[in-house]
Amino acid sequence: MAQLQLNKSSLANEAKSLVIYKRFLPSLDLKRQQLTAQRNKAKTIVHETAKRICELELCVGDQLPMLANQNIDLEGLVELTHANIETENIVGTHLPKLSSVEIKVKPFSVMATPHWVDNVVATLKEMLELQIFAKVNERRLQLLDKAVRTITQRVNLFEKVLIPQTESNIKRIKVYLSDEQMAAVVRSKIAKRKRQSVLSE
Repeated sequence: MAQLQLNKSSLANEAKSLVIYKRFLPSLDLKRQQLTAQRNKAKTIVHETAKRICELELCVGDQLPMLANQNIDLEGLVELTHANIETENIVGTHLPKLSSVEIKVKPFSVMATPHWVDNVVATLKEMLELQIFAKVNERRLQLLDKAVRTITQRVNLFEKVLIPQTESNIKRIKVYLSDEQMAAVVRSKIAKRKRQSVLSE
């Protein structure tokens, strides 16, 4: 770091820097608040989705015990064909957002299969959608965690390092310049007295 110059030019530069830092800090802090709110929202979504997946797994065991029947082929009954994931920009952070899911249901004979297969299809479709939704939102949460960490470091840099350091530099320069001015006045008075004493001799 360059040594602080104790002069008026340096004082003007430090004062200009302080104005910039203080003007920039509120927008950084607002960005941090917005990202933190988005992160909290994403955490809630991830938690609720995981809870719904658990509920669905329990529901399958309770309501569809007939799935254990080996005579009915359910292999590949429901298959994910496409997940459309868009990018959403939240205060400069690019986040994935699931916009749609395409699921293909293998054709089956309504007459030749038991009625509960319809419930199996609906449950499997919901489970697939939830799993994709969970993965996208987990990734979203990771990115938001990283963004919040980065912006918090920047806010701390301005709040706890740059602004206090610049204020301290300004104070130091002002004290030095004030001392220099006082010393110059004292020197001037001494020189004046010497001149007067020389003239009076």
